[in-house]
Amino acid sequence: MQKLLMFGLHFMIGTTIMGIFVTAALSTGHGTGRQILIAAFAGFVLALPVSWFVTRKITHLVKS
Repeated sequence: MQKLLMFGLHFMIGTTIMGIFVTAALSTGHGTGRQILIAAFAGFVLALPVSWFVTRKITHLVKS
C-alpha cells in the first residue's frame, strides 16, 4: 500500500517541483534546452525523498 501511495504522490509532487525548477531556470535566464532538462531532472530526483517523507507521515497518521 505504501508503494502505491508513494507512486501516486510522486506524480503530483514531482510535477510541482519540476515546474518550480523549470520556472526558476527560465526566470534566471537559463533558457537553453539542456539547462531546462537539467532543472526538470533535478526536480524529478528531489521529488523522490520528498514523496517518501510525505508517504511516511501519512501512513503514520493513519495508523495512529
